[in-house]
Amino acid sequence: MESLTTRALLKGMLAVAGAAPIACKALAQMYPTRPLRLVVPFSAGAGILDIMARFLSQHLSAALGQQVVVDNKPGAGGNVGAEIVAKAAPDGYTLLLVLNNNTLDAAIKDRLPYDFQRDIAPVAGIYRQPLVMEVHPSVPANSVAEFIALARQRPGKINMASAGVGTGTHIAGEMFQMAAGVSLFHVPYRGVQALRDTVAGQADVYFGVVASSLPQIKAGKLRALAVTTATRSAVLPDVPAMAEFLPGYEFSAWYALGAPRGTPSPIVERLNKEVNAALADPAFAAQLAELGGIAIPGTPADFGALIAANTEKTGRVIRVANITIE
Repeated sequence: MESLTTRALLKGMLAVAGAAPIACKALAQMYPTRPLRLVVPFSAGAGILDIMARFLSQHLSAALGQQVVVDNKPGAGGNVGAEIVAKAAPDGYTLLLVLNNNTLDAAIKDRLPYDFQRDIAPVAGIYRQPLVMEVHPSVPANSVAEFIALARQRPGKINMASAGVGTGTHIAGEMFQMAAGVSLFHVPYRGVQALRDTVAGQADVYFGVVASSLPQIKAGKLRALAVTTATRSAVLPDVPAMAEFLPGYEFSAWYALGAPRGTPSPIVERLNKEVNAALADPAFAAQLAELGGIAIPGTPADFGALIAANTEKTGRVIRVANITIE
């Protein structure tokens, strides 16, 4: 009798296990049945991040047959929005527009109320763009080599603006100092004020996102010395890559899509497929190119690898430069 009971129990367990993939597949086929929420962890109108969210929401809304609502949740350098998604139901209806700053925060802020790598599931990469090392025209340096020579003559006396401690604009500058063997005086601002004060001559050098800096460079209000990616940018073809002066130097700003950890893999795969389809759309690709970067299509695993590599690379810079946030 016991043997029969055990066999019946095992049979029931196997039936449930066998039904699970079918249920997941059915879930993906039905998904979505209601509007989705795309959380953007910065305020509306926050430059390229907001532009990216609008582009993506339009394409996903058309592809999924449900409206994708952009929900701006600014605060704490993007962590308010990221925490909302990290703690949301893992059902595919709450998504996060991820940016490389999320990995920087994970490396710097050891008391965050969530763990980015644990709590956010990678869905798809979207876009990568360089930062650009730019100086006020009054700075007597027309190349990276000349700037390095100047910085060595004036250790700690050249002001380097950033959009805040621990932001990509700060980390890129710290990487430069480490690679070039120079010391700059870091002046952290709040967001776009760093670019404005560099244009005004209050700061000497800034590692700005190329999409935001391009109008100022073209107007002659800033002088571009190098882009921070390994190769030159199509929107600044005459501006060298930093690696041409400092071999091995590379830093990018990137944007991607994430979901709460535990979101069913068929839903993640569906979202990944639709994001990649959007990136393959010539009109969407042209819009991205106008912003100064390139699409980064791939699998969820590819995006997960990007997160891991970025966290490790920037983590080393953060430790060496002893960057902390109170």
